[in-house]
Amino acid sequence: MQSYRFKQFGNLEHLELQQEDMPIPEAREVLIRVRATSLNYRDLAIMHGEYTLPSSPGHIPLSDAAGEVIQVGKRVERFKAGDRVVNTFMPRWFGGAFQASAHDELYGSDRDGWLTEYKVVSEESLLSLPDYLSFEQGATLPCAAVTAWAALNGDRPVKAGETVLTLGSGGVSLFAIQLAKAMGARVIGTTSSEAKSAQLKALGADEVINYVQHPEWSEEVLRLTAGRGVNRVVEVGGPGTLNQSIRSICIGGELALIGFVARDAVAIDFFSLFKSAARFRTISVGSREDFEQMNRALVQHKIIPVIDSVFPFAEAKQAWQRFDSRQHVGKIVISH
Repeated sequence: MQSYRFKQFGNLEHLELQQEDMPIPEAREVLIRVRATSLNYRDLAIMHGEYTLPSSPGHIPLSDAAGEVIQVGKRVERFKAGDRVVNTFMPRWFGGAFQASAHDELYGSDRDGWLTEYKVVSEESLLSLPDYLSFEQGATLPCAAVTAWAALNGDRPVKAGETVLTLGSGGVSLFAIQLAKAMGARVIGTTSSEAKSAQLKALGADEVINYVQHPEWSEEVLRLTAGRGVNRVVEVGGPGTLNQSIRSICIGGELALIGFVARDAVAIDFFSLFKSAARFRTISVGSREDFEQMNRALVQHKIIPVIDSVFPFAEAKQAWQRFDSRQHVGKIVISH
């Protein structure tokens, strides 16, 4: 079989395709024919050696995949040959509150990921792929979709009639728009161009703010909410957007902290933070239970993941280049 590995970090020159032996499933393990994978921002960070969690070169990259079970080991009960499956982002977090030990196993950073033709994993780290989704669509779910679901739910799920703010047009934000609308929320999005604004509105966003035209976009958020602010911010920007997100939240609202796409470090606006009485919640993707709940919502509302482009396995490097261009809207997928 063929697999990609980063021999060292720094750039795509170090991503190499090589022949490897076919893995064999042991007890409670299954052999997957990987059919599709997708990229996330973490994959760029890992490549550049900037990932905030432990990572080391030599591993197969990518954390998100969908495929078909072709062989099962002894005592496997959850799947059989021929089943279509998708992996969980953290293979040992099955449910309940997040535990730090969940970070001990992360595909594509401290252990082999999914950019390979075949992979053996524990049956417990897989879920059934909804029938209406293709392998390419399913491969977009493990990180971005589950993260968006967790940001909108938790112990205070978004309610119908509440307002959600999403930032940009990355995978998490697009899923957040789709899921928030399915939950009956009003959605305000931000993006960098009129073309992307039209795409967000077509996806369901009620209003979209162009942050190039409105650098102080939190003022527009307040204008659109009659000065009240939003109930939930899906905060993927990090240090570069956090202050404006704080200014956009309503009193008693919730700010779901997810990413660090906007890297510019700024001092926290303490007084805006204090007077908002907002709740801050960090999101570490989600558990298998979260994934299962999200899948039920996807099936109920027939939500279709937004895919920007699909690259063949032989052109995996071009997929990274497309992602790094920041011109995409939607997930970038590699078909195996």
